[in-house]
Amino acid sequence: MLKQACLQSDQQLKFEDHKLMLDNFDIQNIHSQMVDSSFHCQMHTALDTEKVAIPNCIYLNLEDLKCFEVVKHQYQKWGIVFDNCIAIQPSNPAFPTDSSLMVMMGAPKGGYLEATFLRPVQFVSAFVTSSQRLVLSAYNRDRQLLTQTVLPGANLANSDSAIPPNTLLSVTANDIYSVTFCAFDGQFTIDNFCFCFQSKSIKTR
Repeated sequence: MLKQACLQSDQQLKFEDHKLMLDNFDIQNIHSQMVDSSFHCQMHTALDTEKVAIPNCIYLNLEDLKCFEVVKHQYQKWGIVFDNCIAIQPSNPAFPTDSSLMVMMGAPKGGYLEATFLRPVQFVSAFVTSSQRLVLSAYNRDRQLLTQTVLPGANLANSDSAIPPNTLLSVTANDIYSVTFCAFDGQFTIDNFCFCFQSKSIKTR
């Protein structure tokens, strides 16, 4: 049985089990698909799909991760590597999951998570629940800031926040090589992580 982590917005995360399960990871259930209108990972409305060919998008299925597993190279074959990231099954109802039992969070350094892409992407999205204001930032190959989007405040479930839990955040830019989630000493969970590779084909009229 998977042991659970209790996320408390006013204290540090405590681990009940420190076992790492990297060698037993099965990546077969990750879904790769083209953008679909019924799928949350779709091109930002700023992109004109009549002019720009829609790139392939990857949706990460977290269900094969183990609770407290360090997440780093498991999805490398799909073009992404994580840093300061673990998988958890939250028991605190303030951090509800969206579509699965497993989510990702920043650890061991609290309030921070980074994803690096092995080739450039132009769209990244995730459902985020946070105990603090959170900034999603996108960077190019030289670590220059390209764009940011902000969750303006905490969106814990069963709170007086006007922002619902599992709020969709996304960034769109050319040549994104990494993104960071930063909640400034807060705690947050990430679900339904998705990214779209940069298009190489431009249609002309």
